[in-house]
Amino acid sequence: MGSVSHDDIEPVTDRVHDNSWSANLEKPVHAEDRDLVVEQARDAVTHTAPGNHVNLVTHGDHGHPETYLYEELRAAFDGVDLEYVEQCGCGGHVTRARVGDDAETGAPEAAATEETTSEEG
Repeated sequence: MGSVSHDDIEPVTDRVHDNSWSANLEKPVHAEDRDLVVEQARDAVTHTAPGNHVNLVTHGDHGHPETYLYEELRAAFDGVDLEYVEQCGCGGHVTRARVGDDAETGAPEAAATEETTSEEG
């Protein structure tokens, strides 16, 4: 991906979601950088309040997310269940990451959660 730092890439979200939502990890920058996909998938789970899920929509160029993403997420989080949902018509993949009520994700307290609508698309 050249000299662009992951710090220079727009974050997948900047708040804790106390609802179910979708994280778009299939932009051109994601196609170029599998490590960015993994990093931002971790961020998305971290920003999902317990009892909710995030749909991780990953770029098709990296193949099935089970081959590179699931192990990384399982190693990073306890209490997060992963479910493959489908392959999109564009070639991307949707994985649902359910954050259990007792999950340890490192998310800020729910009291800090903004009350906004879902970003699910």
